[in-house]
Amino acid sequence: MIATQTKNNTTLPIQSLLKSWCCVFLVLSLFACSSRDKPAPVVTVYGSIPLTKQAQNTINSSDYVVQPGETLYSIAWRANSDVRQIAKLNNIPAPYNIFPNQKLILVANKQTKSVKASNSKQYSKSPTKSSNPKSNTVVKKSVASSKKQAYGKNINNKKIIENSVPKENFSQKIRRWQWPVKGKVIAYFSSKEKGNKGIDIAGRRGTQIKATASGKVVYSGSALRGYGKLVIIKHNDDYLSAYAHNDRIKVKEQQQVNAGDVIATMGDTDAERVMLHFEVRFRGKSVDPLKYLPKR
Repeated sequence: MIATQTKNNTTLPIQSLLKSWCCVFLVLSLFACSSRDKPAPVVTVYGSIPLTKQAQNTINSSDYVVQPGETLYSIAWRANSDVRQIAKLNNIPAPYNIFPNQKLILVANKQTKSVKASNSKQYSKSPTKSSNPKSNTVVKKSVASSKKQAYGKNINNKKIIENSVPKENFSQKIRRWQWPVKGKVIAYFSSKEKGNKGIDIAGRRGTQIKATASGKVVYSGSALRGYGKLVIIKHNDDYLSAYAHNDRIKVKEQQQVNAGDVIATMGDTDAERVMLHFEVRFRGKSVDPLKYLPKR
């Protein structure tokens, strides 16, 4: 009799305690749902960069004022334009050095001539490079035509010069691409206006990110909103690759890298999860990286 009474007295407090905790949990759940002041960030179905950050990152104006920490390549990236085109419009010679508060023309307009004249004074130390704005954008026929005018009296010289122009200037290709990191592709490329401009690869924080091909680092920093810590590599005059949301960057601007060199470690800077956002640009335009990377 005593044992039975003790058991019942113990069971009742436990049941009451469980009911109390269930009530508290229900109240807290309802409070959490009703206390959200702002809606959750809208994320595209193709990637993890919120639309608000995409809008902040894009440059749609016809001109732009350079901000500290930016390079001509990062500006061209945001404007979805070829860096050579912007350099030509502004009469900026290679290696395309710019400075804060400098005004750039992104789309040809009435101010283009005045900006070119202003930049000519700024870059007067290298007049030979800036005096020929077509040097980086000519096609094969125009090269032959210009050489004919310069050496029209000597056919032999003309032939030698035409043959000495490397074919890769007109259709540059990369012999071999490699995956920047191993992992599952969780978001694919989309050509839609607000679609993912690359691919997203899942992984663990600290995983090594490698250069997909040899080239030169033309941007290394975190000035581009929506990309976090970003590295952009120029492989040739046609191709660029970008590696976003890194935890740590291991390279500096103007540094030469080989395919497979470690350039960063995976992270989640400006992203919803740990991953690598990888992009490839051809002459300033976004292209599907999977068309270049080897099949797994």
